[in-house]
Amino acid sequence: MPSDYSNLTGNWNYPNSIKAGAGTIKDLPAHCKALGMSSPLLITDPGLAALPMTQNCVEHCRATGLNCAVFSEIKLNPTDKNVSDGVVAYKAGGHDGVIAFGGGSGLDVAKAVALMVGQDRPIFDFEDVGDNWTRVDTSGVAPVIAVPTTAGTGSEVGRASIITDEANHVKKIIFHPSMLPELAILDPELTVSLPAHITAATGMDALSHNLEALCSPFYHPMAEGIAIEGIRIVKDYLPRAVADGSDLEARIQMLVASSMGATAFQKGLGGMHALAHPLGALYDAHHGLLNAILMPYVLKLNRKAIETRVTRLACYLALKNPSFDSFLQWVLDLREQVGIPNDLSGIGIPEKDLALIGTMASEDPSAGGNPITLSPAQYTDLCRNALHGTL
Repeated sequence: MPSDYSNLTGNWNYPNSIKAGAGTIKDLPAHCKALGMSSPLLITDPGLAALPMTQNCVEHCRATGLNCAVFSEIKLNPTDKNVSDGVVAYKAGGHDGVIAFGGGSGLDVAKAVALMVGQDRPIFDFEDVGDNWTRVDTSGVAPVIAVPTTAGTGSEVGRASIITDEANHVKKIIFHPSMLPELAILDPELTVSLPAHITAATGMDALSHNLEALCSPFYHPMAEGIAIEGIRIVKDYLPRAVADGSDLEARIQMLVASSMGATAFQKGLGGMHALAHPLGALYDAHHGLLNAILMPYVLKLNRKAIETRVTRLACYLALKNPSFDSFLQWVLDLREQVGIPNDLSGIGIPEKDLALIGTMASEDPSAGGNPITLSPAQYTDLCRNALHGTL
């Protein structure tokens, strides 16, 4: 009898132009001009806006004749108001392009602003549900150059932004193919000043993207190949980046692993993100740190569906006695090595609204990529276990 290949179908897209290497930020003005920008708006978060490296970047652009301004009114978990304020700043300044500069928050807002400057609908009309993306007027989307300063979200190679609906305390995915930046610049020199605890949390976020993509049940062999190598890079270089922020080899490798994770997760995400999204929306907690804490609890719950795949991954990583158990132990050891707390209570998540969180997780788009379908009650129990450290 022939094998059943009915599920071996897919619609696949791969990312944008990437300039990677130390010192590549020096060519930013030339790249802006090549994309027709004469007055770019650099969008970043308040913390980065105050740093010398951001000011140096703006001054370098201005020295080459670009009318570069800065917008930085962004929250840790950015909201629709942050985006609308950015659109106002873009139009008031007569800008003609966007430099997305920073971590996931800055990049997500920048891409959303670039989308929204040419639209006459509210942002959540473009939520990644059904064919909402077809409502976008593509003629008004501004060009974007993405410059990540953390190695975690991979938003620089993504076609979406995660924006919090402030009125309803829900994170929503805004999607359109035109949101993919025209260019990404991966310069490790921009990440050397990142504190160790942020390096750890964002690096674990990159791991979560690669890992959930690998474990997703959907068909995308190319994404799986990228995911397993992305995980190997995290294994080899995240501890080095945390231990020595000036290690440029570790920094560029982690930037690449981050981009690989975001490339791979078009195959799907899963329970880590399904829970991290409502937890971040409700408690304004760091997204990467949430994924890092949730990781072993979600892995264990999914064990029956992913054991063969994870064992194969353990072989690739050259773990001793490769198996699901050895991989889970590696995750636990890595978290301890880079300073990730064992449970959600360790970062101040309260024991309330667990039922609400379970419902929100089950309705999150990421839940559709989990290897097994989990009910709201199962997500509630999962969150409770992660809260108390019950593995």
